[in-house]
Parts: sequence; structure tokens; C-alpha cells
Amino acid sequence: MKIETVEAIPAGSACYVRVTADDGSTGVGESTFFGWPTAVAEIVKSFGAYLQGRDPLDVEHHWLALYRAFSFRGMAVTGAISAIDQALWDLKGKHYEAPVWQLLGGRTRRAVRAMRVLDTGTLEQVVEAARAAAFDDGYTALKVILFQHDHHGGRQASRIADLVERFAAIRETVGWEIDLGVELHRNMSAGDAVLLCGELAALRPLFVEDPIPPDSVAAMRAFAQKVSVPVAAGERNTTIWEFAEYLERPGVNYIRPDVGVAGGITHVRKICALGESFHAGIIPHAVPSGPVAVAAHVQLGICVPNWEVQEHVPQDTPKWTDLVDQVIEVRDGYLIAPERPGLGIDLDDAGLAKHPPVSVDLADPPLREDGSVAIR
Repeated sequence: MKIETVEAIPAGSACYVRVTADDGSTGVGESTFFGWPTAVAEIVKSFGAYLQGRDPLDVEHHWLALYRAFSFRGMAVTGAISAIDQALWDLKGKHYEAPVWQLLGGRTRRAVRAMRVLDTGTLEQVVEAARAAAFDDGYTALKVILFQHDHHGGRQASRIADLVERFAAIRETVGWEIDLGVELHRNMSAGDAVLLCGELAALRPLFVEDPIPPDSVAAMRAFAQKVSVPVAAGERNTTIWEFAEYLERPGVNYIRPDVGVAGGITHVRKICALGESFHAGIIPHAVPSGPVAVAAHVQLGICVPNWEVQEHVPQDTPKWTDLVDQVIEVRDGYLIAPERPGLGIDLDDAGLAKHPPVSVDLADPPLREDGSVAIR
């Protein structure tokens, strides 16, 4: 079996990949470098020239060949590798007539617990969304995007007071049986984040994620050692070498690789094993991933022992269902791994054509009250 074609299909905020072998079998993948999906598409096309005519089952060899080609770094490059890698694993699973999770060692759990990511909004809107997700939809874990756009304009004391009030109201509404993660989206200075986490600790967050910008792993570790809440980080990191820097010294409790930018299934599996060696949990970055990346995450989540919970938003609307033949099922707050071979999901070409690629809109960057650019 040889690779015949490698297609790059940018659609919406993702770039999808289809690898076709000379026997007609196909595999699909998704890059989650959502800022500039067409940049990923160009890199996929260039990688396709190398892959054509080669054995698609040599997944590790191809990963190394693409990553080591010129030692260029960055999410456009690793996003392209990630999508191709997923597609090769999908094709491999179809070749052996087994789901990817079986090829990776089989189940460590019956299903992957989903963590519903709540939309931003007013205090009342977010509290109601948390209530509905927990008690109407059956989720046992929720992620709260606590820091919102309006908080950039506040003064320190009032801003922190509002953040604490919001989280306290959500905790009071859902009670102690629901796990609550806190997303700060890299928006705070280290000092303010330490102060906030000190006040949130009594409300027992499952984790506080990305309190400060990801520019410095050393700074994130230093922050984590100053607070008594679990810290999660890593959604903007892409390799085992970067994640090793989080783990080699105490601090970060949960690491957050993304299968769509951190090297696909091949490399994220290694990142998870690295985390396991330090007793760190895996909470993957899975939003705003499309349905193919979600499927790839679930394949990993079923077989990775330290996979704690997977963030999720429902994908049962045309925004997502247009793109694929089926989306991953959510049942009683759990993502169900498909029994179909490969990733268990295929692209819908007609649906993809309805969603032209879009890049991020930088027309309205967050500003502080003095007009300077805010941390984000």
C-alpha cells in the first residue's frame, strides 16, 4: 500500500486533511491552528510531495521526517503534521479493521468524561448555563471562562471581586458534586492571578487554567508554586520538549496538549506518557476543535490512563454536522468512543464546501483603560 494523494481542505477555522492510498482507502485528520487555517493548508500541500508513494503505515517515520525536515517551529507547522498524523492513524485503523484506541493498547476506561465549556455572558446567564449543563444535560464537570472581555477595563480590586463573585455564584448553584474548572485565558499578571487564586481556593476549583501568558514556562511554574489550587497549562505548547519543562520541576498539575497542534496522535501519546511519569493529569485542549480532532482526542482518552477529563461543547448543530458523516456521541456527560475502524469518522465534502475558511479577527484587540494592549 502506498500514499497516492494528500489533500488539504481548509473549512471554517480548521484545516482538514485527507490521505488516500492506492487501494482507495482514506484517512482523515484536523489541524486546530484556528487562527490561520489556510497557512496550515499550504504546509500540508508541501508535505504531500514527500508523502506520495510512501507506505502510510510507517507513521512514526513520517512524523520524524516532517518535523525534522528543516527544524522550523510554530503551530502552522505542527498543525499540519498533527492533521497528517491523525489521517495516517485513521488509515492504519481501517487497514487493520480496528479503532485507533485498540491499536494504542486498548481501553483504560469505558468512556471519556466530558467537561462542558460554558459560554461567556452576564453573571445570571453564566449561572443559568451552569445549572442547565449540570442538571438538565447531565455533565459532571464544567469549565467556566471566568475572565471575560469586560474585565480588561476594571481596576484591580473590583475586577478580582467580580471574578470571585461569579465563581462563588456558580459553585452555589451546582453544589459540590460538580467539578468546576476555571479558565483565565492568559489575561492576568502573575501578582493579580496569585491574589485571585488565594480567594478561589475555598471554592475548590478542579484547576485554574492559563492564569498568565504562556511565553515563559519558568514563569508559569513559579506562579504555580505560589498558589494552593491545581494549575493547568499547555494548550499553546506543541512538543514533548516544551511539556518536559513544565513537568521537570514541581508546579503545574495538569497539562493540556491539543491533538490538532501538538503533533497528532503519535506525539500527544508521548506527551501523555511524559505526564504520567510525573503523576500529572491530562486535560486536553479540545475547544474550539472540530469533530475530527474531537474524535482523535477520544481515541487517546480511552487508552491513556492519566486522561482526566476532556473539555467539550455540543457538536450536534450544522456548524459541525455539515463537516462529517457523524459526530462523537455524548451520553450522560461522557464521550463515547466509536467502534468503527480508525477514528470512526469521515469527512463530508459537500458539507465542507458550505464553510469557507476564516481567520481570526484582530480588529478589536483587548485594551486597558489607558488604551494600551491588554494581556491575552
